[in-house]
Amino acid sequence: MIFWQDFEKVEMHVGTILNVEEFPKAKNPAYKLKIDFGSVGIKKSSAQITKLYQKEELLGRQVIAVTNFPPKQIADFMSECLVLGVVGFDKDVTLLSVDFKVENGLRIG
Repeated sequence: MIFWQDFEKVEMHVGTILNVEEFPKAKNPAYKLKIDFGSVGIKKSSAQITKLYQKEELLGRQVIAVTNFPPKQIADFMSECLVLGVVGFDKDVTLLSVDFKVENGLRIG
């Protein structure tokens, strides 16, 4: 169990995917994402979502990410946020998203 104060430390925001690139140097199949979080800024992320999503369908899609983790080096790429998704039994990741378009940077809470 965690306390409410612990949960409040996790900053989750909505952002729009601006760019998607293949990431062949990643250990597991992944994309490099560039995401606009409005007032929070533009951040990069490595996301293992290649099984269920094509690059073209991700452009312009709003996603939810943890934005206050420290940057993490993944191969030759610095990931600055963690895009959230549901991990299935077969390790396929289904992205968490909003039902309606909202302003980039709004906080999840």
